Amino acid sequence: MDVSLDPLERKVEQIVAVCASLRDENQALRAHVAGLEAEKAALAKKIDIARERLEGLMARLPDE
Repeated sequence: MDVSLDPLERKVEQIVAVCASLRDENQALRAHVAGLEAEKAALAKKIDIARERLEGLMARLPDE
């Protein structure tokens, strides 16, 4: 019985290549998410500063 393992070997190599590609993509996506989270935090801080300034201006308005 002469069973060739070449097709199985090729499939395993393909799976390994796909896993490596997915690992790289996952790492890139994680870095992108981290950047977006940092941007979100910066924008939230700007909104808080703007809110505080607006509240300060509203407090200075005369009552009607």
